[in-house]
Amino acid sequence: MIPPRVLLAAHNLRAKKRLGQNFLTDSAMAERIVECSGISRKDIVLEIGAGLGALTIPAARAAKKVYAIDIDRQIMDILKVQILASNLSNVVIMEKNILRLDIEELAEKEGGEFIVMGNLPYNISSQILVQLIESRISVKRAILMFQKELARRITAQPCSKDYGRLTVMLQYCAEIEKLVDVKAPHFFPKPKVDSEVLEIRFQKTPKYLAHNEAFLFSVIKAAFGKRRKTLKNALAGSALDIDAGNALNVLENAGVDPVRRAETLSVQEFVKLSNVLSERKQNEEKLRPA
Repeated sequence: MIPPRVLLAAHNLRAKKRLGQNFLTDSAMAERIVECSGISRKDIVLEIGAGLGALTIPAARAAKKVYAIDIDRQIMDILKVQILASNLSNVVIMEKNILRLDIEELAEKEGGEFIVMGNLPYNISSQILVQLIESRISVKRAILMFQKELARRITAQPCSKDYGRLTVMLQYCAEIEKLVDVKAPHFFPKPKVDSEVLEIRFQKTPKYLAHNEAFLFSVIKAAFGKRRKTLKNALAGSALDIDAGNALNVLENAGVDPVRRAETLSVQEFVKLSNVLSERKQNEEKLRPA
């Protein structure tokens, strides 16, 4: 691997802070991440934020095909040269904003599911995770690198300060396992914090099934929207259009103490609460005059 510092200097470029660019510098670490991912010659990889190819090249050597996605045209030009120099013919380079990519359409074109891989930019990591949750029918697994702060949020348990909206959404439909620690000196420019690589295994059918998944996510958002308030107060007056009396009734019917706060609820409890509230709203709709 040619050091990122050298590659960027040769093209008179600098890492772009606004794009969250921190390039992996250690080829042994890149190989380890790909090895831990369990990618085989049957797999099609969708790499988010391919950058200078630190993960792209070892992934392509292990996989059937790699879609290397990045938004930075200048970096993509360097990546193309790196791919050619590595004598790889199974990499499709796409200059694209990942948040505007239709993952399901691309997977349908390929006739199978993706393994998603990437060193995610911190500023859009949460948005990408929500996108993967919504597109998980087309994603077998995801092997993603996060700054430790976000990795802690993703793997947090109830009653911890890191447990939040994203935690519940992801743990509703996926099993998560830590694979590798990646220290800050393994990147250029060196970030202020270390990173972790997590494996996210999406479940096509969640263990605790919501009647309406989109509504579940709305309930989670409302509950954490005012996380310092009790659940009754957080739900009342939220976008769910429910008053304090109805919020109290719904929580009691779901077996949830109204004075609890969002961060104390398990995924199972959120699903039950969502299902009870969803049924209530459906019944109210039936009773409304035509």
